[in-house]
Amino acid sequence: MKVGILSDTHDNLEAIDRAVEVFNSRNVRAVIHAGDVISPFAAARFKALSSPVHAVYGNNDGERMGLGRVFRELGTGIEDFLELEIGGRSFAVYHGTIPGVVPSLVKGGSYDVVVTGHTHEPEIKRSGGALLINPGEACGYLTGKRTLCILELRSLEPEMVEF
Repeated sequence: MKVGILSDTHDNLEAIDRAVEVFNSRNVRAVIHAGDVISPFAAARFKALSSPVHAVYGNNDGERMGLGRVFRELGTGIEDFLELEIGGRSFAVYHGTIPGVVPSLVKGGSYDVVVTGHTHEPEIKRSGGALLINPGEACGYLTGKRTLCILELRSLEPEMVEF
């Protein structure tokens, strides 16, 4: 079973559409967005996914009411912090705005996977039994690279994908 992970789409509709294509072609069973979708019109592009999308707010997600409405229409919702269980694996999802929170989630030992964003830099790190995943930026605005992650749940093997 595979989970798709992305963050920091920042209203880049072309990038969102391409990420959706990648996730659908890879048959992911769920998608996690780690924040900074930005606008409801951008969130609506996730309606083309073949799987549910779970999301958290990022520091640039100012239109919270509109984003909340779209993600409710998608059947999931959007929160500041999210705890999920997918395929028997526990996830914590937090954008990463407040320093110290993500390392505490990793060190706490309560989650198999901690997903974050915010830095726009891809990172995969194993620590204290937890897997930390920052998929980097899907928008490609800061680094010039659009990245996402595909996580195989059985083995907890992440694959960074530049798209």
